Amino acid sequence: MVFWVFGYGSLVWNPGFDFDEKVIGFIKNYRRVFDLACIDHRGTPEHPARTCTLEYLEGAVCWGAAYCVRGGPEKERLAMEYLERRECEYDKKTLVNFYKEGDPSVPSITGVIVFTSTPDKLSNKYYLGPAPLEEMARQIATAFGPCGNNRDYLFLLEKAMYDIGHEDDMVIELANEVRKELGIVRDGVSKEKKLFVLSDIVLTSQLPALQLHPLPKAVAMDS
Repeated sequence: MVFWVFGYGSLVWNPGFDFDEKVIGFIKNYRRVFDLACIDHRGTPEHPARTCTLEYLEGAVCWGAAYCVRGGPEKERLAMEYLERRECEYDKKTLVNFYKEGDPSVPSITGVIVFTSTPDKLSNKYYLGPAPLEEMARQIATAFGPCGNNRDYLFLLEKAMYDIGHEDDMVIELANEVRKELGIVRDGVSKEKKLFVLSDIVLTSQLPALQLHPLPKAVAMDS
């Protein structure tokens, strides 16, 4: 058995598992939204973070990275067990077609696994649903957990999409709103963003540094 998994959030820049091949491309009829609660990586049960999930939208495309795992049942089992622990807030595994930029009409890979969440607050306790941009930005600007700040998750995703050459307008808009909340935007232009895009420097804000205590490696996964 060989499997492929599609990453559209932190998997784009931090897969965290042993894979054999990485391909940049997109899936169709889904868009990235920040409607999912994270309570153990970038947030806590008392103050959940907002991380991205996928929302079905006819005609939309979502860019990201597909990872191939091959090499025998044990390697595949370890990779899937890791992914299921890491993506514990996602209650569904959906099979999708994956496309490359050079041939957007014919799938490059079929049967690619993507972790998604049911958009229903009654059946999915992690589903937050949509909210006004300013409200989401305030939540992201202040939430933090074992893996770090919610805002850094968003900024790292923004950079990852820039690095693969397919920026997401929604991610950029939300990231800029978070910068406003943090007070690091002046005259409508974020100097911090320029530094972030042009180097590997992790964004910092003008807020006091949060005191985070490292947890065992097996716990501190991202989502």
